[in-house]
Amino acid sequence: MEQRLILLATLWFCACGGTPRNHLARVTPRDEMRASSEVAGAEQSAVGNPFVGAEFFVNPEYSMKVEAAASEYPAQASEIRKVAAVPTAIWLDSVKSTQSVSNVLQAAEKKADRAKPTLTVFVLYNLPNRDCSAKASGGELTVENGGEERYRREFIDKIAEQFSNFPHQRLIAVLEPDSLPNLATNMNLPKCAQSDLVYRRSIAYAISKLSMPHVSLYMDAAHAGWLGWDGNRTKIAQIFKDVLVMAGGTNKIRGFSTNVSNFNTLSSAEGKRLGPSNPCPDELSYVKRLSENLRRVGIEGKQFIIDTARNGLAVRASWGNWCNIKGAGLGERPQAAPAPLVDAYYWIKPPGESDGVSDASQPRYDQACASPDSSPNAPQAGQWFPAYFSGLVRNAHPSL
Repeated sequence: MEQRLILLATLWFCACGGTPRNHLARVTPRDEMRASSEVAGAEQSAVGNPFVGAEFFVNPEYSMKVEAAASEYPAQASEIRKVAAVPTAIWLDSVKSTQSVSNVLQAAEKKADRAKPTLTVFVLYNLPNRDCSAKASGGELTVENGGEERYRREFIDKIAEQFSNFPHQRLIAVLEPDSLPNLATNMNLPKCAQSDLVYRRSIAYAISKLSMPHVSLYMDAAHAGWLGWDGNRTKIAQIFKDVLVMAGGTNKIRGFSTNVSNFNTLSSAEGKRLGPSNPCPDELSYVKRLSENLRRVGIEGKQFIIDTARNGLAVRASWGNWCNIKGAGLGERPQAAPAPLVDAYYWIKPPGESDGVSDASQPRYDQACASPDSSPNAPQAGQWFPAYFSGLVRNAHPSL
């Protein structure tokens, strides 16, 4: 959510984007009618679009950070406090973080409207050699220290066990932002080349282990500014196919996530300015074209989640700038079925959490966090960045 959107380092940041580092649902009457046959109450597992007809869980820990920001920026307090009611994803980015899963789901159960199932979104973000093309979001596990086995036994197995204890809730798992996309574009980097088979096997294991009736899985597919070009989309579609075959079949997942922890808008204005050669100038164009690539390799009927936490304004000079972008604003609020192929817009990256530290003397410093587009005085990835959060609120589009 140490985030959250994987995205690219050096080498044109490899023609890509950034690295993850880490209102309730607006559902139309038509959505509710469509959901009526799917939702007979909290007893029934999600069928079809899991976001439709569900009550989205609002993370109380995130709400506390927002409330603190309201006190720190009293002139914005009324707008800031509106953000405290917006659902955000829960990032599981270390072995230790898995200990929180049951507590989160117990809290979700207590807050649930008994007429609707509760839906909680988790991001799993702890692969060995995590973020192989960037430094800001490196994780605790490495290939050399037995990270693949630890990922299975100490991370995925622990999450799966706790998920299985809450079969009446709808659970979403967004799997490993920025991981497989690196295999499509960054194999010239030694760390990514070393990570190739480990990433594939580990994600396939996660899919096979977490595939449950009440759990909807979304593999991360980076974003338009990284994989939007025809060749990159072709490569990632085949990688997804290979991993899904290894996991037991394409039916194991609901779909794919895009724009995680990034800033790409839903419309084409920014993309055409940043790179007219990109056939996918925005996220909606990207999911449409990627869906076509997926069908060509036999992955059909998949839907998407688009992270809209920070894509309300388009202000970057380059696709490759991804770290704490100055002038960005909160984007569309989480909502179900907002567009064709899209299960939901959701705040996957909790807005206000840093993408990476801007101080070159600090561990995990990445040059991308000192780009002309990046905000100064940023803390480590995943840490709360109140000044940046204030700017996101000020620039929100739609406004709060």
